[in-house]
Amino acid sequence: MQAARELLATHRYADISVAAILAKSGAAKGSFYFYFASKEDLLAALVREAVAGGLGAAELWTGTATTTDPVQAVRVGVAAGAHLWRQQAPVLRAIVEAAGTDSKLDALWRNQMDMFTQAALARLDGDQESAAWLAGRDPLPIVAALTWLGERVYYLAATRTPPFDTEQAVIDVLTDAWTLALYGRRPEQIAPARPT
Repeated sequence: MQAARELLATHRYADISVAAILAKSGAAKGSFYFYFASKEDLLAALVREAVAGGLGAAELWTGTATTTDPVQAVRVGVAAGAHLWRQQAPVLRAIVEAAGTDSKLDALWRNQMDMFTQAALARLDGDQESAAWLAGRDPLPIVAALTWLGERVYYLAATRTPPFDTEQAVIDVLTDAWTLALYGRRPEQIAPARPT
């Protein structure tokens, strides 16, 4: 797994073969196939590991008590997510790119992203400020859209694509997107009444 991580840091996933992973790791072919049926299975294992860290990062928002200022908590969670994507950039970049060409990896990635959506929905359950702002609208499509927006912005940051090539830009734009959509305010603003 470490050899694959190192190769992903310098090569596109599509250009990496099992033979290259074996050469880099010094492992025997039989050892690889004892644990993984294919390089797609290896990538899936790397993604699950990275996403577990991502759920831990999201816990900074999703796990906070509703007495904590939710807008500030969103910023902390987004910052933790940006840090995770920077650390796991090669693996996460690979899954985003590979999901478009492999149905099993696509299903895995959609499932992983849905875990973030569900964690955010659970955080909003009982959140009176968000409920007041959303005024009875179904939060699922809003949260799902925000989750996928985050995935794309983090991906662009991982590929160092301007204007998302600085961590601060990523944190600012995603915090604003989440807090404006869910609370109608930015971190420095006092909560407004829902517009009529």
